[in-house]
Amino acid sequence: MNRLQDKIAIITGGARGIGKATALRFVQEGAKVILWDMLAAGEETARELREQGYVADYMQVSVTDVAALEAATKSVIDTYGRIDILVNNAGITRDRSLLKMSHEEWNQVLDVNLTGVFNCTKVVVPQMVAQAWGRIICTSSVVGITGNFGQTNYSATKAAIIGMVKTWAKELGKYNITANAVAPGFILTDMTDQIPEEVRNQTIAGIPLRRMGLPDDIANAYLYLASDEASYVNGHTLSVNGGVA
Repeated sequence: MNRLQDKIAIITGGARGIGKATALRFVQEGAKVILWDMLAAGEETARELREQGYVADYMQVSVTDVAALEAATKSVIDTYGRIDILVNNAGITRDRSLLKMSHEEWNQVLDVNLTGVFNCTKVVVPQMVAQAWGRIICTSSVVGITGNFGQTNYSATKAAIIGMVKTWAKELGKYNITANAVAPGFILTDMTDQIPEEVRNQTIAGIPLRRMGLPDDIANAYLYLASDEASYVNGHTLSVNGGVA
């Protein structure tokens, strides 16, 4: 199937992990992808996709740098003529309990995970409005719904994203633009590799499917929300967490 045939998709945090899996899934369905990431590995990912015959570009840009995002957006429009899909996937953690968390650690996570989502969406949406079509997909998290010890900052950003997509759904629906979120559970990525083995085993024991998810599990959810199959899904948060309540 070519569910995203000739669609132009920007994926933030696309260098590795879930972002990389999403880039591969999207190009397999006919999309042309542009990876926005600060990691140089993004160029390697884009090159791998091009070597497989797909259209993929990498731009080294921070989601916290509005001027750079504006320039990157203009470059994408100049090159491809439109922007159809924005996947706000970039994110960081600075885990620490409330009593130990510094103001710097709080601000760092909010700047990337929340303000960064606002920044990227703010610069891309005018093009979607002009073309009267768009898909905005944001990465929330199971901990944005349930909370999690040591993640005051991260949980707060992921809960806020749920409210943002509900608001954008109301504001942008008249332009044929949908805004949705995916709330991953515990996924095997470089980020979760940092979790101590004992904590990881306890986490898996609490998942009804008794396993951690894979990046492809989230990429498939992004694909659904980006496709025409989800054209009437708007303001929704899709939990992909193995059954965690």
